[in-house]
Amino acid sequence: MNPNIPWKTRGNGAISIQVGRGIGKKQKIGKLNEKTLFSYPKKAKDYTSSDCKIIKKIVTNILEKNAKIEDNKTNPGFVITSRKPKKENYTKAVQKIVKIHEIEEVLKELKAEYKGYKNRRGLIGATSGIAWCESQDKSYEIITYRKENKWGTKRFVEDESAIHMDKQSKTTFDNYDYENKHNRLVPSSPCPVLFGIRGDNFEELKKAMSMIISEPIHGWLIFKTNQGTDDHIQRKKISEIQPYNSVLVKGEISQNPKNIRGGHVFFQLKDETGSIDCAAYEPTKEFRRIIRELVVGDIVEVYGGVRKKPLTVNLEKINIKNLVEIIEKTENPICPKCKKHMKSKGKNQGFKCKICGKTSDKATLKKKKRKIKTGLYEVPICARRHLSKPLKRLHHKPF
Repeated sequence: MNPNIPWKTRGNGAISIQVGRGIGKKQKIGKLNEKTLFSYPKKAKDYTSSDCKIIKKIVTNILEKNAKIEDNKTNPGFVITSRKPKKENYTKAVQKIVKIHEIEEVLKELKAEYKGYKNRRGLIGATSGIAWCESQDKSYEIITYRKENKWGTKRFVEDESAIHMDKQSKTTFDNYDYENKHNRLVPSSPCPVLFGIRGDNFEELKKAMSMIISEPIHGWLIFKTNQGTDDHIQRKKISEIQPYNSVLVKGEISQNPKNIRGGHVFFQLKDETGSIDCAAYEPTKEFRRIIRELVVGDIVEVYGGVRKKPLTVNLEKINIKNLVEIIEKTENPICPKCKKHMKSKGKNQGFKCKICGKTSDKATLKKKKRKIKTGLYEVPICARRHLSKPLKRLHHKPF
């Protein structure tokens, strides 16, 4: 869901599962407790309302046993429906702000079974997850799980095997950050997940998993996901930007980048409708080197989430469209009579020969070589949001 929501449940994610009796050629999608799990291309029949009530009881027992309800940021919810919500429910939840009462109206219209806990915001993610359409850009993730006696302890997932897998598995992405020596496969929270691998090829993910050296795997499952799709991004003019949006905006650099305490870099962007600050924060590491090289007049497209106060675009990617020429002085003019360099008379006041008094307003100039080129740049893997489309995937549904 929308990664900018300040009251989100940690990763702000939702999982949707279709249950029933399937038909057609089955496909292996996981393994748990030595039991192989399959999915099917079609369903044999629709479930009835009485079936939904049975499923609700099962889901309630599982959720109330496993959810960390005591966590202040945990507000789970589940939805069971035989009718799919409209796609707009997903689009709004991944790009904007959705209120509980809006979702409840949708669920009542669907005659869904549902339950929300605490402030019940989990219902928003649950409904939106079901509404997500497979026809949109998608990726896959294979997630492996730890044995229960290992939950909460330090994970063992060998970095060298993650690097080897990354080099061998061409359709996977965001596996390892070489610059910052960060193994992206491993979550930072004490959850039951051991590691996860994202990619575009269903079958290659299984091969990739087998390359990872780790503690024993309790089970694994492959998910279709919206990770790496930029589904959260909306193309906007600056005047249209709202807090908590994720935007793609084209404009001109109107103030040179400046460094502020903490290692963050800010610049101002303008278009015909207004101006806004853009930021590359310290966690974006080497990406800030690109941002520091921008100057007034450069034309760029920025991708990023919008902070409310002060209204700022937190950069995820930048597409440098045009770089202005920078002309710099190499030396003061030489007096044609005395053959000596003239001295400056002051800022913008020209030059004067101290020997004969001859003046000139023309210094020796040359075009400065820019350290950056036009093209797309992205934040490093260690700072990348799950929804952000990496450059490796740009052939999928580009803007």
